[in-house]
Amino acid sequence: MSIKRILVADDEESMRWVLSKALRKKGFTVDLARDGEEAMRLIRSESYDLAILDIKMPGISGLDLMDKVRELKNDLLVVIMTAEAGMKNAVEAMKRGAYDYLTKPFDLDVMDAIIEKADRAREMTMQVATLKDELKERYLLENGIIGNSAAMRETYKTIGKVAPSDMTVLIQGESGTGKELIAKAIHYNSKRLVKPFIAMNCAAIPKELLESELFGHEKGSFTGAGERKLGKFEQANGGTIFLDEIGDMPLDLQAKILRVLQERELTRTGGSQNITVDVRIVAATNQDLLQLVQQRLFREDLYYRLNVVPINLLPLRERREDILLLVDHFLQKTCIELDIPMKQIDKRAREKLSANSWPGNVRELENSIKRAVILSSDPLLTVDDFPVLAAPDGAALSGDDVSLEFLVDRKLRVSFVNVEKLESGELYNMVIEQVERPLIKFLLEKTRWNQVRAASILGINRNTLRKKIAELGIELKKD
Repeated sequence: MSIKRILVADDEESMRWVLSKALRKKGFTVDLARDGEEAMRLIRSESYDLAILDIKMPGISGLDLMDKVRELKNDLLVVIMTAEAGMKNAVEAMKRGAYDYLTKPFDLDVMDAIIEKADRAREMTMQVATLKDELKERYLLENGIIGNSAAMRETYKTIGKVAPSDMTVLIQGESGTGKELIAKAIHYNSKRLVKPFIAMNCAAIPKELLESELFGHEKGSFTGAGERKLGKFEQANGGTIFLDEIGDMPLDLQAKILRVLQERELTRTGGSQNITVDVRIVAATNQDLLQLVQQRLFREDLYYRLNVVPINLLPLRERREDILLLVDHFLQKTCIELDIPMKQIDKRAREKLSANSWPGNVRELENSIKRAVILSSDPLLTVDDFPVLAAPDGAALSGDDVSLEFLVDRKLRVSFVNVEKLESGELYNMVIEQVERPLIKFLLEKTRWNQVRAASILGINRNTLRKKIAELGIELKKD
């Protein structure tokens, strides 16, 4: 049992004697107090799992003592006893935070049942606290936000201030700056962390499907609606919904989002029932929403509802002091994911990585590190392992330009000059065929054919990976 030590406070000596004998016989350590002041001294100096307090005692009453206990040790469970039966005492005791209430005289079996119930409640509370700690730790390990620049320190402060509340947050920043990571940090440091975190990219879903995805639909509400579907808002009930690329949302759906923010209710497509939802909204965009408002492409009232707490993420080129911290983080993370010996990056490559402009921000940097680790067999990575750093004749080329030119010109034997002569879609298929199969096979080998880990590194789900394995004819092996 998690309850081991109990305090009994009662001005009746006979009651103290009976309870102490019965509880000690059950294996509990029991301390006794003859009035409220003595009980308060013991609570201040000792550690108890449960306190059984008489409601009427000389000096401090049981109810007043419970108020002090709440301030001093909020996790201490309190059971109130009284010789006066009646609704008033019971209601008052429970209102002030008592775990349970007993009317004298009571059977000891009733006391045993209350202690057992309290023990289960305490154990559940401890499990929830442990789960919260584990969720926070797992979030920090898997999705740690890296950065020690002044801008990032201000972001951390804002997260710390806003996370415990339910205020709506608007995260603004260029693509690849880590807006979803900030949203997750807010969720996993809030009181909602054991509830769902549901992310929705408003730009990735066709307009005609977006309403159903967000608000759900009733069976038969449109062609193909064979059954009722819960939308993202209902799935996130009690937790947080992250609306990414909110600036791309159609105006008619913006009105429905506004209703959820204002009324905390929604109606499924094809339905008539108002459904109450308890959801915290965190929105994000890489666009200037205020400019969209001026262009009448975004509702002004929704903008101000979303922009309660703004968080503006700077691009990586404006916080260069964070680049090498991120490099080391992604290098270690990738090597651990691939289960390979830790690699290093030489001084010249580190200098160039730090000096690069990174238009794709943190996402581009992470992908560059992953690609270098995966494709290089050398334990020391150099500039040559990072196509993004290649600069022939002093001209800075992006990594995408260099690697694509190498693939198309040298591997596929198609000159960039003659690209426009290819049939529609031909180049795309040629490039994908050259890259996809060897990449997936390589990752499966590196992860010892662990499809879950390989899918995670690729950034796709396991079902998609399995489908590609079948389509590409990759023979699975067991390590």
